[in-house]
Amino acid sequence: MKCFYAPETETHDPIFRLTYGKIQRNAEQAERAKLLLAGLDALSLSVTEPGRAPIAALETVHTKRFLKFLETAWDEWQKQPDAGPEVVPNVFPRAATSSYPHTILAKAGWHMGDTSAPIGQHSWQAALRAADCAIAATDAVLAGDDTAYALCRPAGHHTSAEIAAGHCLLNNAAIAAARLRTAHDRVAIFDIDVHHGNGTQDIFYDRGDVLTASIHADPTDYYPFFTGFADETGSGNGEGYNLNLPLPRTTTDAAWLAAIDTALDRIATFNPGALVLSLGLDTHEDDPLLGMKVSWDGLRRAGEKIAAAGYPTVIVQEGGYLTPSLTTSLTSFLSGYLGAKIPALERN
Repeated sequence: MKCFYAPETETHDPIFRLTYGKIQRNAEQAERAKLLLAGLDALSLSVTEPGRAPIAALETVHTKRFLKFLETAWDEWQKQPDAGPEVVPNVFPRAATSSYPHTILAKAGWHMGDTSAPIGQHSWQAALRAADCAIAATDAVLAGDDTAYALCRPAGHHTSAEIAAGHCLLNNAAIAAARLRTAHDRVAIFDIDVHHGNGTQDIFYDRGDVLTASIHADPTDYYPFFTGFADETGSGNGEGYNLNLPLPRTTTDAAWLAAIDTALDRIATFNPGALVLSLGLDTHEDDPLLGMKVSWDGLRRAGEKIAAAGYPTVIVQEGGYLTPSLTTSLTSFLSGYLGAKIPALERN
């Protein structure tokens, strides 16, 4: 399995995070990459640095003004008197008649859905290189590989066409799906991150050519709070092509794996030509964000189930946060996935 990683993504190492009115260190730290790389190394999977994709590849899912904002926001921010080290909004539009703003403070509120995805000096280049990883993995699958993995950080599934949020800047999984659509009439995105992939849902919500399925902690009391409920099934041409399977935060292996079976059954009915897997490892019981209680064996069995579905698959890394368990979470999932593809592989 080809794996793609760009060291430049480590230059995005955000600081600011606001939780219950308390400023804390951001959870999307560069050290995550080292833990994930260790997981690949444990399975003797080497990484390749991706080439640089044209901006047009990002414009398949993101607006031009959003991309321009990400590119220029930090420089504009630094021109303000007594500016902080990161772009963090403190105003957000709410009225339906809101007009697109002109000042950097207001643009930050327009293009950033919360305060958890601050933009630093190198965030734009890091986000570009994360997207490059997803694009390279997609191109490998389009060229005939049955699976490829993109170690993307920052993650992407909370970002919509022009709003970044939840530690995410560019929606890498959506970019991969749009690229797969150039060769396949139907593409599915399966998101198993513990958080609902609200940005991915929003991008494809009115489309019937991309099925989106997400298994996540119930947003009644978990981020992103406002979307991810079971009655969100798509609109217009997309009606019936969005599946949300919210689960309690007490969820352990059995219920989580049953939900995976349900999602895979819906995907099979859709019969996509290829699959994008938004791989969040924050379902694990040791993850510091405390979303679910899935074990390493549960992650391994999930890998087996998804591999057995048999789709050409682009695996895009989403969440999974700072704990030594993150390395084993990745090896557990991939050992199950690759073990189902290659039965001779020893399973952990």
